[in-house]
Amino acid sequence: MSTLTMANAPQSLPTPNSLRGAAVAAATRGEPLVVMTTLKGCVYCELVRNNYLAPMRREGLLVAVQLDVLDRQTNLQGFAGETTTPADQARTWKARFTPTVMFFGPDGQELAERLVGVAVPDFYGEYLEARLLEARGKLKKR
Repeated sequence: MSTLTMANAPQSLPTPNSLRGAAVAAATRGEPLVVMTTLKGCVYCELVRNNYLAPMRREGLLVAVQLDVLDRQTNLQGFAGETTTPADQARTWKARFTPTVMFFGPDGQELAERLVGVAVPDFYGEYLEARLLEARGKLKKR
């Protein structure tokens, strides 16, 4: 069974059924699991998803998923195997702003500083690349 559910929109990111499963699959590729919190109608979420995460995912440059901070209906398996929802997981992570982009290892530990919001769109790609490099380096040391 796949750990990801594909959304209909070509620019969209999948929502995982299991964070642990998605993170283990990412780690086997030497990649952190990139998780973006999102909110319907959030223009900055669309910017990050459509201009950075989705294209990089399509090219095989990263493993990225998204969680809707208002989704209290979808079952989600957390890193410890617990059942939660995307909304509850975002709250547990204290990811109050959308988009928040986080970088996880297979055990659920964050491997790099979060990217919260989009302060300077012109430099977002560089910030993202720096966090990915840091997360990949920490993943290799495990």
